[in-house]
Amino acid sequence: METKITTHIVKGLMLSALSIVFSIVVYVFNLYDISWLNWVNTAVLMAGLIYGTILYANQNNNQVTFGNLFAHGFKTTAVVIVITTIYTVIAFKFLFPDMVDKIIDISRKQMEKNPKMTDEMIEQAITMTKKFFMPFAIGGTILGTGFMGAIASLIGAGIAKKNPVDPFNNPTA
Repeated sequence: METKITTHIVKGLMLSALSIVFSIVVYVFNLYDISWLNWVNTAVLMAGLIYGTILYANQNNNQVTFGNLFAHGFKTTAVVIVITTIYTVIAFKFLFPDMVDKIIDISRKQMEKNPKMTDEMIEQAITMTKKFFMPFAIGGTILGTGFMGAIASLIGAGIAKKNPVDPFNNPTA
């Protein structure tokens, strides 16, 4: 019986769905100012990518190389990046437009705690943040997810058992 291999697309869809549900829960319960929750989302994403890479090795009877595993993990990351970036745009523009104001208010409160920042500096920073919020959100999604995905893919590829087949070792004729 042949083992069915779970594609990077399926894994990326599942991890994206988890991330989206998590962000909706954060929005619904107004949990923005609990900063460690972002790290929980990142940890779940990284654990899912590591597990998915190891699963890919196991489904191929561990006859894979480090490069094959890293590529699979990063392809999964690419799927997550595309889906979460699309969700980010839709969420901030259409589904939860008030989310931007809530995030900016939290930023303002954090800046006010800094004694080195004057009111004028805070206003300037908030104005810039409002002006470039979407590019920052999209860039942060792409770069943050890509960076964490690359690290998780490296870890998964390093941990997974590998027994690559050398094509030059098998004589043919």
